[in-house]
Amino acid sequence: MKTEAELQAIGEKVVERICQIYDPEIPVNIYELGLIYDIQVSEECDVEIEMTLTSPNCPVAETLPVEVEEKVKVVEEVRNVKVNITFDPPWDKDMMSEEAKLELGML
Repeated sequence: MKTEAELQAIGEKVVERICQIYDPEIPVNIYELGLIYDIQVSEECDVEIEMTLTSPNCPVAETLPVEVEEKVKVVEEVRNVKVNITFDPPWDKDMMSEEAKLELGML
């Protein structure tokens, strides 16, 4: 069984992997864009990710969740990955990090 610190470290590795995935239309990673709502790491090292897309008819709606799953599976300690897509709450520009807004000239 993993300690809380070990689970947190795994969660940080998961975030690092997700930060390598960029929205094809915006030169910012999906984490900074605010598309990742929640990341849960269980004691068994199963990861569940709650994410959204910039719009329901996003051109990468089919491929982006699969890419997230594949990137996260590469983390050594991770056993299983489940990606859930939600549109509640709907994504908007206010969910972007300050860094993303700066990158896009919105600050």
